[in-house]
Amino acid sequence: MARKALGGLIPAVAVALIATGCGSTNNVSNGSGSASSADFGTQICGQAGNTKPGYPAPFAPLPGGAKTLSGAGSTFVAPMMLDWTKEYSQSTSVQVAYQPIGSGGGVAQIQARTVDFGDSDIGITATEQAKAQGPVLQVPLLLGAVVPAYHLSGVKSGLKFTGDVLGRIYAGKIKAWNDPGITSLNPGVKLPNEPIAVVHRSDGSGTTSIWTDFLTKESPTWVSTLGGANESHGKTVAWPTGIGGKGNEGVSGQINQTEGALGFLELHYALAQNSTYGQVKNRTGKFVQPCVATVTKAVNGVTFPPSLNTSLTDGTDPNAYPITGTTYALFYRNQTDAAKAAALENFFSWVLSKGQDLNANLNYAPLGKGLQQLAVKQLKQVTVNGKTVIK
Repeated sequence: MARKALGGLIPAVAVALIATGCGSTNNVSNGSGSASSADFGTQICGQAGNTKPGYPAPFAPLPGGAKTLSGAGSTFVAPMMLDWTKEYSQSTSVQVAYQPIGSGGGVAQIQARTVDFGDSDIGITATEQAKAQGPVLQVPLLLGAVVPAYHLSGVKSGLKFTGDVLGRIYAGKIKAWNDPGITSLNPGVKLPNEPIAVVHRSDGSGTTSIWTDFLTKESPTWVSTLGGANESHGKTVAWPTGIGGKGNEGVSGQINQTEGALGFLELHYALAQNSTYGQVKNRTGKFVQPCVATVTKAVNGVTFPPSLNTSLTDGTDPNAYPITGTTYALFYRNQTDAAKAAALENFFSWVLSKGQDLNANLNYAPLGKGLQQLAVKQLKQVTVNGKTVIK
């Protein structure tokens, strides 16, 4: 099929637990029946890269900013948001409270103006924008991978998947781990004759949108089972099979306690919970390991529209991990409270500069220079009562 660009609260302590114990993608465990680390996707993951870009502050801190900000949305970004807000608070004494309620919740909260900013991994759609109380800016914050994570006794990280195979699994057409569609991709790996326990999100989710965007591009079976390309991607879909988990942490819990499970997780969650996870065939035919280096490659060759909202899955770079996405801070372009506007500008200016140096610590990738500069331009559109905040 043609490829196309597709456009209840969880306690903060849960995010704190998730943000601990994260390992490196370079330390791929091996075991009986697993792929060897030498075969685990592209070999650029062990190479040193520019994980701390050192971007300068795009403008001087604005005076008179509020001392508190509230945000809600994506669980994809939640571990990183926890680190950012902690570091920012220590250096500025400004408290930024963030609730990981899912991208759908983040959009709903900003539409209702019940938070100062929302966050969504697919930004805000035209339909959602029409229901908002004014134009909403979309500011990319980081890059991250969504990985196929599984729980199979004796099989460690490194199983190979294609988008079509993943689509057929999620469509309920491939039901067992020893199905020829999977075994043909993994010669020499002993896969059990046991059912695949499919796990998906139960809430409105940007992680779901990234995952289903990729399946829509790569799996005709997935698209037809869902009733067409208009139905086969988004924050919520009509899952044909499987069990649901709320948030990335809920899906992680379901996978880790269910033998034979297969689900999708943002990479940090898979590593933090010691989940086993696979590599995925990209557009150029390579099976690619998800890591900071391969996620960074996903934006190569991408042309961003003025809103910056575009699909990053199935990138054209030979070393790009194909299920990559960003996450967007959402806030109103036209602010009415000068103190809140200054606080928003100051916080996200910090995230887009000093904050980017922290991303790789939790296995997210910093924004490349080009995308970072585009994100800064979004900040410069903010007004208070019609007057531009950044001169």
